Amino acid sequence: MFKILIIEDEIKIARFLELELQHEGYQVIQAHDGREGLETALREKADLILLDVMLPGLNGMEVCRRIRQTTEVPIIMLTAKDETMDKVMGLDLGADDYITKPFAIEELLARIRTVLKRNKEGSQPVDVLKIGKLKLAEKQHLVTYNQDVIELTKREFDLLLYLMENENIVLSREKILEKVWGYDYLGDTNVVDVYIRYLRSKIDEKYKTKLIHTIRGVGYLLRNE
Repeated sequence: MFKILIIEDEIKIARFLELELQHEGYQVIQAHDGREGLETALREKADLILLDVMLPGLNGMEVCRRIRQTTEVPIIMLTAKDETMDKVMGLDLGADDYITKPFAIEELLARIRTVLKRNKEGSQPVDVLKIGKLKLAEKQHLVTYNQDVIELTKREFDLLLYLMENENIVLSREKILEKVWGYDYLGDTNVVDVYIRYLRSKIDEKYKTKLIHTIRGVGYLLRNE
């Protein structure tokens, strides 16, 4: 069972998060100010920390900085600010992800799953991903739908893998390009749309399902309906 530490000074929010996480099967501990949160983070062996930015005592940025001096435990920042500099600062200090309040609990849960999945200390690497009847075995480079093998090019496979690793999370074209094509890709973001169409023709259209969704003006996400 994964243990999650919530460092949040608003008691009602902390309790809400605790109940939702416990419902998902996580063990939860809480701290309600920066100094208590830092002490708890260093004392308890949590698998992930949800860290509010605006905390009494020590602010979340300083707590994150001090935690990173001793441990690589995954950290997701919770912030009421939607300012780019706050996000950049949090990530520069070592946070793994951030989410802006108010947020949908489903998105937070999806981000938690993603961070835990890719963290080598928090869990063993997941080789097989499954969404509905769609299954991807990374080591075998094999994709099936209801046991029917789907032939994909390497780029199509990498794109599908990234979408499945981030189930229920909206991914921008720029983020997809960065992760699937690489930082040094100089082409047009339209290439993402082209490959999304390839995947849809081989999965959604062929099997009369709806897994790959377009979020107009933002990007794409994979969701099982």
